[in-house]
Amino acid sequence: MTSALDVLARYGYLVVFGAVFAEQIGLPFPSEPVLIAAGALIGTGRLHPVAIVIAGGIASLIGDTVWYWIGRTGGPRVLGWLCKLSLEPNTCVRRTELTFSTYGARSLLLAKFVPGLSTVAPPLAGVAGIPLRQFMGFSAIGAAVWVSAYLAIGWLFSAQLEVVAAYAEELGSGLVVLLVAVVGGYILWKYVARRRVVKRLHVMGIAPEDLKGRLDAGEDVLVVDVRDRLDFEAEPSIIPGALHMTTEELDDRHHE
Repeated sequence: MTSALDVLARYGYLVVFGAVFAEQIGLPFPSEPVLIAAGALIGTGRLHPVAIVIAGGIASLIGDTVWYWIGRTGGPRVLGWLCKLSLEPNTCVRRTELTFSTYGARSLLLAKFVPGLSTVAPPLAGVAGIPLRQFMGFSAIGAAVWVSAYLAIGWLFSAQLEVVAAYAEELGSGLVVLLVAVVGGYILWKYVARRRVVKRLHVMGIAPEDLKGRLDAGEDVLVVDVRDRLDFEAEPSIIPGALHMTTEELDDRHHE
């Protein structure tokens, strides 16, 4: 731990840039601990706060802009692919699209504090056709707020930095094992919960062939297409006779 802090103190700006860029580009590397440690070093006078904010902000903006153009050129299918990597792929697209349709580009200001939305918000801005200048403005401000918040946490506890480093060095590999166990347990819990939902939906569902058979037989079947606006615009085809409405409209239009 002490050697890691020494590296961060010596190459802090490059380390912060690399860590933030790696996370924002999609690599499974959490940059928050690096930012907190950098904040602690700011508190001890070994790093300059403005330079760290600039380094982290630029790295974040570069990664976000790459994903913005991927979303702009790839369309809603990019969101589906990203959400397959999420721990909650069944609700990822709908939740992020609802957030973005409600707050628009302003959601970029706090997106990095929301798990899931942080990854999907930049390509979603591209899918939604947000102008590049507006996207970069909100994204830059959001990145600066996000970086500053974690630096502030580290700065507040900078006096305890050496104590934490000593405990971590004493635990050694045991600390790594503990962290892996906690993260692994959380992922396992989310996976089991998702499997339960999928199993329940499978029991309640109907095969496309069975639905077509009922429709062809003239049975009185009501089909409601609850795809989000962005999904529907990307693929506007609909089952003949189906009623399209979002889940948010169900309360007001259920009588239809």
